[in-house]
Amino acid sequence: MKHFSKACALSLGLVFSASALADLSLDSANGQVNFISVKNEHIAETHSFDEFSGALSSSGALSIEISLSSVNTLIPIRNERMQKMLFDVANFSKATFKAQVDSKLLGLKAGEQVNTSINGELTISGKTVPTSFDVQLTGLGNGAISASTNKPTVLSTTSFGLDDGVTALQEIAMLNSISKTVPLTFSVVFK
Repeated sequence: MKHFSKACALSLGLVFSASALADLSLDSANGQVNFISVKNEHIAETHSFDEFSGALSSSGALSIEISLSSVNTLIPIRNERMQKMLFDVANFSKATFKAQVDSKLLGLKAGEQVNTSINGELTISGKTVPTSFDVQLTGLGNGAISASTNKPTVLSTTSFGLDDGVTALQEIAMLNSISKTVPLTFSVVFK
């Protein structure tokens, strides 16, 4: 009977440790990806992407995809202009972020929080740029993890070759200026 009890305990231990470090998928229904644009020097507006997906493997390989055609500025014509003139979604439909996360951070217990930097590569419109996000990871139980930015990551349209698109948007909307730096934030859940 002792051997049976030890075998059961060992089996349960393996099951729980495996579930704590299982491959995770991004739950887009419980997340958001936002960015801010500034026009005419002082008018800031918050926008979002409505469609994104991702995976975080038990070894810490992180991969995120954002559908650029899901850009949501709350103004349909502006959405269309950004899709065509800025992101060129006909040729570059997705933005991607790839990184390697320290696997020690994947076994967080429910309620446990860690602040860290996730360093990886962000690709938009065919241009790949090293990018870092300062995030807070929170264990949610059952191996799930939430990840939220502690502060915005500021992206440059110049780095991604998007300046011509910004200029085209500025001209068609008859604006004096559109900022070429864009703060990006997110709050997502992996489960």
